[in-house]
Amino acid sequence: MTISWLQAIILGIFASLSSMPGMGGSSIGNYTLGRPLVGGLVCGLVLGNVQLGIACGVAMQLVYIALVTPGGTVSADVRAVSYIGIPLAMVAVQSQHLMATGVDAANLAKSMGTLVGTVGTVLFYGTATMNLIWQHMGWKYVDQGKFHKLYMVDWGLPWISHLLFSFLPTLIMTKLGASAVVALRNALPMDGIPMKTLFTVGSMLPCVGIAILLRQIVNKPIDFIPFLVGFTLAASLKLNLVSVAVVSLIFALLTYQLEMARSSHSGGPASPAAESNDASDEEDI
Repeated sequence: MTISWLQAIILGIFASLSSMPGMGGSSIGNYTLGRPLVGGLVCGLVLGNVQLGIACGVAMQLVYIALVTPGGTVSADVRAVSYIGIPLAMVAVQSQHLMATGVDAANLAKSMGTLVGTVGTVLFYGTATMNLIWQHMGWKYVDQGKFHKLYMVDWGLPWISHLLFSFLPTLIMTKLGASAVVALRNALPMDGIPMKTLFTVGSMLPCVGIAILLRQIVNKPIDFIPFLVGFTLAASLKLNLVSVAVVSLIFALLTYQLEMARSSHSGGPASPAAESNDASDEEDI
């Protein structure tokens, strides 16, 4: 697989739309287009292999399933994972002649996505830092009463930031990086220690994402029960993710009905003390 300049340009545009603060907005851009699950579909359509794109996107989404950005702190940039990591992972998987839905392909995709995600953090802070220049100009125009120029500050100047820190890096890394990935395949055989290390690291990365997710949703030991139901159903009954999600929705509705019945039976909503405890738990998380 090779990536043309036109394909690299399209990937750069999507990277600009999904960056945070993004030109596509937080809901449509960062939290939709920027997710590896959606980015895998986009990259598959652009590069002409939808199955491989979705497979790489699913593998990378598992690693970043619970990624949050509290206070603007970013440990990994999923925008870079989606539109730099996934295309390069697709090239690597095909150059190694791995099956798209195989375990080795998923592990290789996870490793490459994590490396790119760390690099993307620099791009994220570069975008945010340059946007401070436009913000300073905006306050200056407000002090001068030139409110009509705020449209340029809000809608025009930020494109310069995304051109320098989203579009150009994605364009260069996807176009030139694809050749580097192929050269890496020729230099490192599949049965060598470096490639085996990449596969091993990739197989362990989902544990990080699942651990972060558990840290957010588990407050007491009994919370593990609904979390482990999905794994039990998939392992014992061979259910796919859609079937497990439907079963989980049924349990969620039943739990909601039981909580509502318990609340009405006790004579009203929870006490203020309980609400304060819930608030403190959220702050701890």
